[in-house]
Amino acid sequence: MLSATARLIRLLSLFQAQRSWTGADLAARLEITERTLRRDVDRLRSLGYTVDSTSGVAGGYRLGAGTAMPPLLLEDEEAIAVALGLGNPVGASGDIENASMRALAKLEQLMPPRLRRRLDSVRSSVVPVMHDKSPVRLKAVSFLAEACTDRLELRFGYRDHHDALTERTAQPHRVVQTGRRWYLLAWDVAREDWRTFRLDRIVEPEPTGERFTPRRLPHGDVAAYMEHALKVSPYLHHAQVVVHAPVEALEPYLGWVGGTPQAVGDGSTRIATAANSLDALSVWLGCLPHDFEVESPLELVAHLALVAGRLARAATGKTSHRPPKAVGRLPRI
Repeated sequence: MLSATARLIRLLSLFQAQRSWTGADLAARLEITERTLRRDVDRLRSLGYTVDSTSGVAGGYRLGAGTAMPPLLLEDEEAIAVALGLGNPVGASGDIENASMRALAKLEQLMPPRLRRRLDSVRSSVVPVMHDKSPVRLKAVSFLAEACTDRLELRFGYRDHHDALTERTAQPHRVVQTGRRWYLLAWDVAREDWRTFRLDRIVEPEPTGERFTPRRLPHGDVAAYMEHALKVSPYLHHAQVVVHAPVEALEPYLGWVGGTPQAVGDGSTRIATAANSLDALSVWLGCLPHDFEVESPLELVAHLALVAGRLARAATGKTSHRPPKAVGRLPRI
């Protein structure tokens, strides 16, 4: 059982996380009786903390408004989690990583020896596998986040997949991190639609001087919208197909390419999908164990014919060293 001093520290830590508690919940967290809890609360009051209490079945304790809290208190598990996060900032680089390292050094100085030994044990057994790091800087993240909060319209240059630069005017909604990528979710004023902009492709953002009223985001919330957008929008080629099978029958194949399935009335599924090449889309569609129809674009239909002819020749052994006649490209619809 914890000592009286340790219980008070633990009790303050719980009040930092949540100001209101029932007596039963606090006693259970501290593994003490409610009578002992009352004594501990009285000790906090004697130290100058305002702790309000209510009686009855739903009675409990609440840290009084305006109560000055002590310096940040972290439980062992919380300290370990924070230290690991600072030591392995996902997608961080440059000044973000440097800031994380400075914060980690300060945190470790405050850790007791037993907790530092525990952290060392975890580090020696946990191996984060990181790939490319994002070039996004902390200053850019802070600037765009403040623009979201202050509802400041922004003007900036944006480089696309082909490194072509376009001028954009946008109303920022949220800054989103997904793995090593950072995105700005914003309303594109000229295109009159929502767009996701990779932060590392945004060039010289600056306020236009205009403020805006936030718009309602489609797909419910930020997480739902970004999940939908990142499945399709980053790719070069987009397609819409109807597969003659229910959604559940296609689930094992939906992870191969980005796509959003939608059930249609006859037991079929319409899929908005995308990939960086028509070859990738053709291979994926060809591997489906169900018939399908391409609704758009027409060049995917032409490319499927080209791939189908190549596969048919390979299957019959009638291949030649001469390249097959290319199917003409049809206009995009």
